[in-house]
Amino acid sequence: MSPETRAPVVICGAGSSGATLALLLASRGIASIVLDRRRDPLTHPAAHVINARSLEIWREIAPDLAEQIAALSPPISEISLIRWMSSTTAPPLGEIDLLSDPERLEQVRSLSDFLISHVGQHLLMPVLWQWLDDEPLVEFRRGVSVRDVTRVEDGVVAKTDVGPIAAQYVIGADGANSPIRDSLGISLRGPVLARMASAFFRSPDLHPDDRPLLTWIYRPEFAGVLIAHADRHYVLMGTYLHPGQPIAADPDRYWRDTLPAVLGEDNSYDIVSTGAWTMTSQTAESFRRGRVILVGDAAHRFPHTGGYGLNSGVQDVHNLAWKLDGVLTHGADEALLDTYELERRPVVERFADHSVTNHFQLDAVTRHFGATNRALYRVTRLMGRAPLRWLPAGVAARVSEHLIRAGLARTAVLSQESPRALRARARAAAAIPLQLSHFVSTGLEFGYCYGGPMVDVDDRGRESSAADEVVEYSPCVVPGGRLPHVSLIATSDGRRSILQLVNRSPQTVTLITADAGSWRDRLRSGSTGPVEVDVVDIRTWCVDPERAETLLGLDRGGAVAVRCDGHVIWSTETSAASSAGDLVSFLETRWSPVFSTSTAPSHREKTAPSRREKESQP
Repeated sequence: MSPETRAPVVICGAGSSGATLALLLASRGIASIVLDRRRDPLTHPAAHVINARSLEIWREIAPDLAEQIAALSPPISEISLIRWMSSTTAPPLGEIDLLSDPERLEQVRSLSDFLISHVGQHLLMPVLWQWLDDEPLVEFRRGVSVRDVTRVEDGVVAKTDVGPIAAQYVIGADGANSPIRDSLGISLRGPVLARMASAFFRSPDLHPDDRPLLTWIYRPEFAGVLIAHADRHYVLMGTYLHPGQPIAADPDRYWRDTLPAVLGEDNSYDIVSTGAWTMTSQTAESFRRGRVILVGDAAHRFPHTGGYGLNSGVQDVHNLAWKLDGVLTHGADEALLDTYELERRPVVERFADHSVTNHFQLDAVTRHFGATNRALYRVTRLMGRAPLRWLPAGVAARVSEHLIRAGLARTAVLSQESPRALRARARAAAAIPLQLSHFVSTGLEFGYCYGGPMVDVDDRGRESSAADEVVEYSPCVVPGGRLPHVSLIATSDGRRSILQLVNRSPQTVTLITADAGSWRDRLRSGSTGPVEVDVVDIRTWCVDPERAETLLGLDRGGAVAVRCDGHVIWSTETSAASSAGDLVSFLETRWSPVFSTSTAPSHREKTAPSRREKESQP
């Protein structure tokens, strides 16, 4: 490689996906260069839902990082209300209180050390950027745009506006409009559902008493959702069809006029920023071209109705980081990287399906007063087709305004007192409880599963009811799924979850059992080649060993094999005498060939210890 600057991994984009990948790699001793076109973190909130699983992943980087992010979220009691309204001064059409079932909340608390959190991306990104700045193995370059990538014989060259940078691998974490993806000629597949615009503002007087997390508002002049953020900040989102409409062409003036009209003249509003984006459900036709790999929004885009965007990106890089570690420092075959897309694509497609379902399921409420997302989708497609797309910009903008207003006209019934109005409100209220899966998807949060050659998927695997559930998550061992959380006895190093007992070496499989001696004896007589098995005795670690044995199916001498990202690859409920040979055979045929060129973990060449290593030094 000819360029002067080089690194094992160059990450293009320092959003949540890119920043998380750099920190995960650093925690594994791998240096990277991170490039971002911005000089400062994002200030306009995009994502705001952070799943417990994302916090578990950040904990792998450092427990302090996960705790720092979790601390940004308000208490769960302050983010439990979802409300539908015609006006902030009128009685609600209905609402969902996510804390209305205390038993369910306690059950959710048992699933992880973390709860789902509400942290605006404008608060998250400064934290991640500070961690990038403080990490010796990350070289973070702000204000650098990547124009193109060129594959060369021994790697990739990223062409930037400040010169070329060579790497063994380049990661496209550069967002929904990814230049990296475009330079590779990779197209996106899927529909455009709507065009969205938003204002981020502070209003100290709005919602002085109970403050809903989300408020869906439907009026003849505006329909959209109000999202509550920290420090009395809010985001109000609405739709448009053409960039010439006032909401997109002159957003500052539009929102100055709209906020008082929609939310009330008596409240004060201080606009911080405005933005616009296209709501799509699109997935890249490929996540990888050779040594260039796409993650996060560069690989897939979802509607906001589900909160999967940021979280799926964090899951992407969690899946990818250990595989890059395996190839770069443990001698794994590059075919290991093929499993990244193989495993992640079905998961993100399932997330996309659920998000789209949620988007259109909102119509069960709004169809009673006319403002449906299906109608919005149809008219969005209409404006993008001939002959309407041939209209002059000014004419197209006026037509778009007319279509939006026409679509919202029937919402006027919500402010009336006629029998028809009473029926519309009653029917809308009856449909609101059916929206629960829009806001509660614990089954997908913890229950997403991986298939492919690195997992022993059988009839219990991806087809099991536990893996298919959306709202409810019933912890159990499912091949390809996350190892269920079990609390540990207090440890000197602060580990709290069984997930923290998993060995993080790519070529080491952690075997969890209540009969460690028998499994160790049986495994000594078999050969798993370069793949090591680290046997963990659950009775030594768990607060309630009997419950843990039952939960994990270990009460008859069985075992659960877990790879370094915490996902189950093999399990049995029978003893070592019956099943150790099956595990050895699985590892010999599926795992050993991937690491066949590996002996001991190879030397990692680096110029400085990682942040985690520095903090652990006396």
